[in-house]
Amino acid sequence: MTRVLVVDDDFMVAELHSRFVSAMDGFTVVGVAHSGAQALRAAEQLRPDLLLLDVYLPDMNGIAVLRELRAAEGRDPARAGADALFITAARDAGLVRDALRSGALHYLIKPFNRAALQEQLRHVASLRARLEGLGEARQSDVDQIFGPRPPGSRELPKGLAAPTAELVERTLRGRPEGLSASECAGAGELSRVSARRYLEFFAETGRAEVTLRYGGTGRPERRYRWIG
Repeated sequence: MTRVLVVDDDFMVAELHSRFVSAMDGFTVVGVAHSGAQALRAAEQLRPDLLLLDVYLPDMNGIAVLRELRAAEGRDPARAGADALFITAARDAGLVRDALRSGALHYLIKPFNRAALQEQLRHVASLRARLEGLGEARQSDVDQIFGPRPPGSRELPKGLAAPTAELVERTLRGRPEGLSASECAGAGELSRVSARRYLEFFAETGRAEVTLRYGGTGRPERRYRWIG
């Protein structure tokens, strides 16, 4: 169960966000705060797993709250760290940058609908589950947690070329329903053998998933879908 502290100076907005969170399986609201000082006290007392944090608060901005929280966690090695998801009307790019540098998981700009917030909550739950289940991280695990690296920075095994990998990736991304090696070869003007090698590489590194489709011949066809 992910324990959530909702921080917003608007009482009605805080109540709305609390309802959105409470409607999600695996999440519970443990407290609500309407100022930075309240948020820090609540975080100390309740030890939430996640803060839904506004930038605009009456006494200090939400980024300062997150920095104070990180400092408090650093002073107490036994204290579990809390994640933070900003939900705010603040659109200044400098604030977005500061939120990222302070360790926020994401930054959701108001107004947004219930589905947008719940999508982010599901993403948080997925990240927490993946991290808790890891002993030693592979690069593919890290990429799924932090987001994919630029194509040119990804290590390719011997015999695979970055330009062709980028071509196959673009082809996969353009076919969200999935495709076979033959279809990928036709779309990218590659040989089927070459397309299959790149598709298998993406599958092995966790960036594509493979399903089997049975046709009239009785032989299963491997189909690939990009999951990034």
